[in-house]
Amino acid sequence: MTESLRWFAMLAWAGCLAGLAWYCLGIARQITYVTLADGRQQERKIPLVFRLLLPFVPNLLPVVARPGFKKTCDAANRQLTAAGFEGLLTGEEFVALKFLLPIVGGTFWFGFLHLQAKLLPSSPTAENLTLATICGVAILYYYPLLWLRRSLKQRHLSIQRALPFVLDLLTLSVEAGMDFMSALQRNCERRKLDPLNEELIRMTREIQVGLPRRVALRNMAVRVDLQDLRAIANALIQADELGVSIGAILRIQSDQMRGRRFDRAEKLANEAPVKMLGPLLLFIFPAVFIILLAPIISQSMTDLF
Repeated sequence: MTESLRWFAMLAWAGCLAGLAWYCLGIARQITYVTLADGRQQERKIPLVFRLLLPFVPNLLPVVARPGFKKTCDAANRQLTAAGFEGLLTGEEFVALKFLLPIVGGTFWFGFLHLQAKLLPSSPTAENLTLATICGVAILYYYPLLWLRRSLKQRHLSIQRALPFVLDLLTLSVEAGMDFMSALQRNCERRKLDPLNEELIRMTREIQVGLPRRVALRNMAVRVDLQDLRAIANALIQADELGVSIGAILRIQSDQMRGRRFDRAEKLANEAPVKMLGPLLLFIFPAVFIILLAPIISQSMTDLF
């Protein structure tokens, strides 16, 4: 009877593991998309662990929907929108993932550490099981926030790199006699689909459905939450309100954008020697000393023995 129960337990665990692997493979094959303003779908990659836990997020939504989490959910919503994940993840789902990931992942992490402690009693994690568990849970709790900040930084960097070129094209088109909206639409049609082009397409669609241009520009500045784009939007809004030439404003903003880009490049160049100091001290100097001293040490050992 005992042998039969043991075999039954082994088969049950094997079935659970096979089902879990099948579920993970099915989720991993799925591709997540966001729908752009013009109806096209653009792929957005979110971590696999998020996609695995998203079906269980509704269990925590009543908790994160309480007034105490409203400010956190609103901040997460703004960051997700600025990072380009609007419609794919909501602020409530993101906050729920922050709590669900340590609970589920921490359980697996604790089980792994406990198994390792039994198999390798002398390992460092076995001697500090509680500390290793707390560190793992803390990393799992902060991982969603780190991922979101990295995604937002990459999207902002892509927009910053594309802005000067787009401004130059718009300036040339407007000064050549085209109106601003026609120049903007032609630019969106001819350029590749990058984060800046996505936001410009959304702004043009908002204007086409009847939203005033200044309101659409302000919405884009708030949505992207990037200082350079906010400065351009504010300048265009003021030009629209005061009746100033759009071409002159675009020319001024293009020159300022080029100057800010030069300042950022100069700042990064000045930071490079400081960043290289660590690898230089940790790797290059020891390697040089080893190369220089190895023949001397080898000769000395040969003479002694």
